[in-house]
Amino acid sequence: MHVRMEKRAKLLERGDQAYPVGVGRTHTLEDIRAKFPALEADTSTGEIVGVAGRVVFVRNTGKLCFATLQSGSGTRLQAMLSLANVGEEALADWKALVDLGDHVFVHGEIISSKRGELSVMADSWQMASKALRPLPVLHAELSEEMRVRRRYVDLIVRDTAREQVRKRSAIVKALRDTLHGEDYIELETPILQLIHGGAAARPFHTHLNAFDQPMTLRIALELYLKRAVVGGMDKVFELGRIFRNEGVDSTHSPEFTMLELYEAYGDQFSMARVMQRMILAAADAVGSRTIATERGEINLDGEWAWLPVYQGLGDAVGQEITPETTAVELRSIAAARGVKVEAGWDAEKLVIELFGEIVEPTLIQPTFVCDYPPSAQPLARPHRDKPRLIEAWDLVIDGKETGTAFSELIDPVIQRERLTQQSLAAAAGDPEAMQLDEDFLRALEYGAPPMGGIGLGVDRLVMLFTGVGIREAILFPLMKPE
Repeated sequence: MHVRMEKRAKLLERGDQAYPVGVGRTHTLEDIRAKFPALEADTSTGEIVGVAGRVVFVRNTGKLCFATLQSGSGTRLQAMLSLANVGEEALADWKALVDLGDHVFVHGEIISSKRGELSVMADSWQMASKALRPLPVLHAELSEEMRVRRRYVDLIVRDTAREQVRKRSAIVKALRDTLHGEDYIELETPILQLIHGGAAARPFHTHLNAFDQPMTLRIALELYLKRAVVGGMDKVFELGRIFRNEGVDSTHSPEFTMLELYEAYGDQFSMARVMQRMILAAADAVGSRTIATERGEINLDGEWAWLPVYQGLGDAVGQEITPETTAVELRSIAAARGVKVEAGWDAEKLVIELFGEIVEPTLIQPTFVCDYPPSAQPLARPHRDKPRLIEAWDLVIDGKETGTAFSELIDPVIQRERLTQQSLAAAAGDPEAMQLDEDFLRALEYGAPPMGGIGLGVDRLVMLFTGVGIREAILFPLMKPE
């Protein structure tokens, strides 16, 4: 860095710029590659261009210097600087001032070298931005810590890192395009909220000085989107960041991206069809409806299975389990299977946890896990046909929960009872329990139409299609301070 700082100072001392406001670029590197895809060796085109890029390779050999310029997308093009074309002073400056990582501007003729390499034979050059830190060696493997903590370096040196960003963008675009094509309206709802709700999760707390008011960051998108449906917006969605002050591991981040949508007169079955269309569109956007994983190949085509929670757990442990199965019986199953459970958990909570530990990891193909007990989702409606169950499903792919959906609870009386139970749990010390949201209940009391709703973890979907952990699925994940 000391040597590079001296080179920066030398540029400034003689009146040149180390960081000009712009350069005379006429073409991108991609433009030139597209226009001359197969130029014969040792050919001159007569076309004069100005190009710019980051120097990722340099070879200075006497009267002829070579450099490889790289664009932001990773496209590369050779630059050649000869004594005959740029002159003695410019060539000496190039050798003395240019390092790997610098952005440079090169003006000259498009040619093909004697070895057939598409190049710009420079007649002049200019520093576009002097890099003060050296790049890692391009062919060396960066540690995951370096890749995640210094993502900007990762993007410079690894093609796969840039491809990961492009795939995520394509997946998000496919989700949006699917919903826009089905006449959903995209909304933006508050991130700062007075009351945390819409999920069972521990919120981040903050303070609004203007009102001297405690606030939380949202843990879900749900409650404001439902208010919009009450107001007559029949098909709505939001794709945005939510925040949960919980653990950090290979599949969880405190800050992550969710897609939630709500549709008047939808239910859990119509939502399953919407979910399938969105995920197939995302698969098509990144290239394939089959996904190779460590546990086998996932095929997204065809019918997706439905698996009731109690049936799935019963089949896995070899005995009938129903909503009448007692907590004592479930604790004995947990002990036999080595599943850790807490003393205060009731039968419903035990079923949910046992299913998550024993059954869920085995579900590799897309499976709608359905017929949950009510405590699993306090915002879902009672099942139309099955007592003591709710109309809700979780979509499990590759052994991981990817999304969820409900036939939404719209009865304000039952909803008040459920939220009251949640608020009592919160008062008793449960940091994940929802608070009683009087304004949300008031909205329901104006009359919400029957509706279906979906929550889809965008980062989980990116992980599924790209095979990376959540720290690489998120472009700039939260990290412990260095």
